[in-house]
Amino acid sequence: MTTDRAPICFYYGNGKLLDLAEYPRVVLQPAFYNAEELAFLKGRGVQCLGYLSLSEDTGPPADWQRAERNPDWGGTFVHVSHPGWVSYVVGQARDALAAGFDGLFLDTLNVELTFPEDVPHLLTLVAAIRAEAGPAYVLANRGFGMLPRLAELVDGVVFESFSARWTEDGYAPWPPDVLEFHAQIAEQLLRLEVDLYALDYADDPGLTDFAMRRARQFGMQCIVSDRALSRV
Repeated sequence: MTTDRAPICFYYGNGKLLDLAEYPRVVLQPAFYNAEELAFLKGRGVQCLGYLSLSEDTGPPADWQRAERNPDWGGTFVHVSHPGWVSYVVGQARDALAAGFDGLFLDTLNVELTFPEDVPHLLTLVAAIRAEAGPAYVLANRGFGMLPRLAELVDGVVFESFSARWTEDGYAPWPPDVLEFHAQIAEQLLRLEVDLYALDYADDPGLTDFAMRRARQFGMQCIVSDRALSRV
């Protein structure tokens, strides 16, 4: 299969199977795709990764939820070590793989910024998911507070918002001090034996080109999308 498209697609909508079939690897929301649709993509040589949230819950009230919510997305932060939450997330991983997903995408891993005491518990949860996934491909979004141990448990790392971000006024590059901090993390990632991707947000050619050029400088393959990850 030949394509000029990116090596991976993060798409949080539904449908668009023919467009998704042009990518070698896609990240999808498990609730939006059934076994038949996944089989179609796999038949086209596409590796399908199912989305999992490891530290935020968008479901109804539950014992593992904290009082605080994510101000950007509205999800409820959780006590990562709660046995009920661990069972729930590992069950989601098991269900996604049983439904036909080839691997998993682990999101909401930056608890060092919100509840740093949960970092070791989150690492334990990632290890439980790795055990459930076996040889299946596991891709982590950030999770820098768990490095370098995280790299022993996953096959790839996504540096979301490496060079560009979304703001209330649209899309923009990070200021110089943040870009420098991100560069330091990227240099650390380069020493690890994992696939590296940058996922940036832009809506014009100039910002897109900036993000892609900067990612290449740090050995990352860059994907540019919108805030809702609705582009294919």
